[in-house]
Amino acid sequence: MKSIFQRETRMASKAKTIGSTDPTQPGTAVEESDRLLQSTHEQEIRNRAYEIYLQRGAESGYEVEDWLQAEREVTTQSSN
Repeated sequence: MKSIFQRETRMASKAKTIGSTDPTQPGTAVEESDRLLQSTHEQEIRNRAYEIYLQRGAESGYEVEDWLQAEREVTTQSSN
C-alpha cells in the first residue's frame, strides 16, 4: 500500500509533465500544424531531389547539388 506522500509526489510529478514545455511532450495545435507543414515541405524537396538524381542517370556524387536544386524549385513553386 502506497503512503499519502508517495501518491502526492507522483501526482505532483504528473502535473509538472502536463504543464511542461518539454519538446518531447505534445505541443499546441499551431506547433503541430507547423511541424506537419515543415515535414511535408521537406518531403517534397526529398522527392524532387530523388527525381533529379534519376533524371541525371542515378549518378552519385551530386547529392548536395540535387538537394539545393530541389529546394529552390519547391520553394519557388510554393511561393507562386
